[in-house]
Amino acid sequence: MTSKLKIDFVSDISCPWCAIGLSALEQALDKLQGEVAAELQFQPFELNPQMPPGGQDIGEHLTQKYGSTPAQQAQIRQTIAQRGADVGFAFNPNGRGRIYNTFDAHRLLHWAALEDAGKQHALKKALLVACHREGQDMASHEVLVRAAQAAGLDPVRARAILAGNEFAAEVHERETFYTNQGIHSVPAVIINDRHLISGGQPAALFEQALRQIAAESATLPA
Repeated sequence: MTSKLKIDFVSDISCPWCAIGLSALEQALDKLQGEVAAELQFQPFELNPQMPPGGQDIGEHLTQKYGSTPAQQAQIRQTIAQRGADVGFAFNPNGRGRIYNTFDAHRLLHWAALEDAGKQHALKKALLVACHREGQDMASHEVLVRAAQAAGLDPVRARAILAGNEFAAEVHERETFYTNQGIHSVPAVIINDRHLISGGQPAALFEQALRQIAAESATLPA
């Protein structure tokens, strides 16, 4: 019997561990086909909501935020690249030059969920590739529209959303909801509104956790 699981993937485009976590989750779900049917939705979280237009040099940003040195940052990039390779996500070997505001990307993701869950998933992946593999400006409307079009969404509608403030209130509401629930780092993977898996975990951990939650769900009274 196939168990249905609701999965809310709370994350930010600019978070490399979110790219790793999503790829690992996808691998786990592939292995669980026939056992688990996932209703996957992407929820917004901004690591840097005050990031100004034009963004910030990534090295400068990491030093200011975490106190890390260039040598430490290079080591972390190596670790992230290896973890990405383990789950099939290729990062730019040179890292990213700058980090950008991601609020508009979250507005498009909110719209995409209203259109089609599969297209929201495709948009999320396109945005992660544009950010972490291609090093693009994730605040650029042109970059965001191209990602929307690649995901099968209407580029004219995407451009119109970005030109105004549509879905801004809804994104803020979802962000506030999750921070009020105690989510302060991402990725945060919430299953059936009850179970939390934090961080860019390996695929095997996701597989084990999802199988266990599915088994528990099957024993609950209808």
